[in-house]
Amino acid sequence: MRIAIVTESFPPDVNGVAHSVVRAAEHLAARGHEPLVIAPAPPGATRHDSGGHPYPVVRIPSVPMPRYQGFRLGVPTTPRLTGALLGHAPDVVHLASPFVLGARAATLAVRHGLPTVAVYQTDVASYARAYRLGWGEAAAWRRLREIHNSVQRTLAPSTRAAADLIANGVQRIWLWRRGVDAERFQPAKRSAELRAGLAPNGELLVGYVGRLAPEKRVELLAETSRLAGVRVVVAGDGPVRRQLARALPGVTFLGVRHGEDLARLYASLDVFVHTGPHETFGQTVQEALASGVPVVAPAAGGPVDLVESGVTGLLVPPGDGDALAAAVAALAADEERRVAYGRAARAAVRRRSWAAVGDELIGHYEAVRAGATAANLPAAS
Repeated sequence: MRIAIVTESFPPDVNGVAHSVVRAAEHLAARGHEPLVIAPAPPGATRHDSGGHPYPVVRIPSVPMPRYQGFRLGVPTTPRLTGALLGHAPDVVHLASPFVLGARAATLAVRHGLPTVAVYQTDVASYARAYRLGWGEAAAWRRLREIHNSVQRTLAPSTRAAADLIANGVQRIWLWRRGVDAERFQPAKRSAELRAGLAPNGELLVGYVGRLAPEKRVELLAETSRLAGVRVVVAGDGPVRRQLARALPGVTFLGVRHGEDLARLYASLDVFVHTGPHETFGQTVQEALASGVPVVAPAAGGPVDLVESGVTGLLVPPGDGDALAAAVAALAADEERRVAYGRAARAAVRRRSWAAVGDELIGHYEAVRAGATAANLPAAS
């Protein structure tokens, strides 16, 4: 099949949407399909800037997002989108977290009768509130509902995300979770040298990995960072890094980590903490679990599906820094419990490979393509 993937985010962006698009496109190419990625251009990019990926990438002119200059929005009025999308002659259009560029692509797909799958990955309504973008949650949901109800299938990454979609009038929803690289992220990557550098006095090492943005609520780590015998480290970057560094003087900020450096960091933690209540999935949670690390996370959004409280970690009330710290303190006091949770965490996710998830995605493509073909067959006489 020829698949056009239109995404709101792509490397060099570091986020769940960009990462899942890369893994999906890689899998499609490996299976002999022909993916094309259409994505916003980072500063200085050329029109055809593949970035070394084994499939073509077309870059669409972009502008910085208001209040978050590090994230760029594709300009949907450009004829480059129309030319790239239709020029690829896709059998299926894949819209990754559509809202701006993806909204225009959805309109084009409907106009030209192209079978289309939309993947819901971003809680745009909550982001609109967090960034005060000038339109409210109701307006954001109206736009999302219009986009997603124009396509044949919407794929939701978690049961909580699916419930939000249903509650806001989105139809034709299927569950499609994310994969994890259980070879890269594994307990064997634990590094005594790294631990000695980050926790030189043998402190319990607690870590967060992700974007440093308002909706992630990383400031909730304040109470945890004040626990005796605990060292908190944060890996990532974003628009509120400077504010967080001032608000969390006891936290070590490591910047963005990639590849093996990231794998070693995960595996070297004693506890992973996630603070954001608006995750539609929570890929960093899944990577920590694969690394054999117990997770403390809010009982909201994607982590509800990923963390079995009392088995692989602990779920706490969202937005409650005291509860987060109490959960970490409980695990700090019980090494046997931490080890048991870590083993269960690894066992829970080790079979969720990107290959298996990619094949599920291909199945969704085949289903919408078959449905479109059946709809175009002449009526029986």
